[in-house]
Amino acid sequence: MELQTKQLVKQLKQFKVVPVIAIDSALDILPLGEQLANNGLPVAEITFRSDAAVEAIRLLRDAQPEMLIGAGTVLNEQQVIAAKEAGADFIVSPGLNPTTVKACQKHGIIIVPGVNNPSQVEQALELGVSTLKFFPAEASGGLPMLKSLLGPYSQIQVMPTGGISASNIQQYLDLPAVLACGGTWMVDKGLVNKGEWGEIGRLIREIVQQLKDA
Repeated sequence: MELQTKQLVKQLKQFKVVPVIAIDSALDILPLGEQLANNGLPVAEITFRSDAAVEAIRLLRDAQPEMLIGAGTVLNEQQVIAAKEAGADFIVSPGLNPTTVKACQKHGIIIVPGVNNPSQVEQALELGVSTLKFFPAEASGGLPMLKSLLGPYSQIQVMPTGGISASNIQQYLDLPAVLACGGTWMVDKGLVNKGEWGEIGRLIREIVQQLKDA
């Protein structure tokens, strides 16, 4: 598991941004996955906020076997099992639920649990998890809060998510402990539902170039 985590950390550092996808129709993941892969961002976090999540993960894994795929908003062991069987590489949860963390450890899949205060960080470390999601980032105090949170915990690495956009992502990435940021703006649900694949592709290219230039 330690080797898996190191590999995930390396990939997240490389991508710098993880598109967080809430999808209503599983088939929409196919053109969306093409836009991600063809425009330099072969990574996706598909959230369990909809019933289409498991099928979308399965379809994306089959269509884009090299893509890094996370399952987001995972809340229990049943969803952990479903996500892993569908082909997810890692799990992301909005909060720190020790039962869900232990379920991931039991089934051999990495979890990046959500935290936004010192007590949760220490609980995660006690569970053997040091790669964490800072969520909801902006609503929890943004950069000032994250900097304060990182102060006592030099061993953690974080993926801020929530309120991240093209305008503030680099400020987060400038912090050495930040691996990557989760964001929705380049895979906006409204654009997905309308099938605006060209516009989605443009937004993906734009952020990839922005991060390269930075």
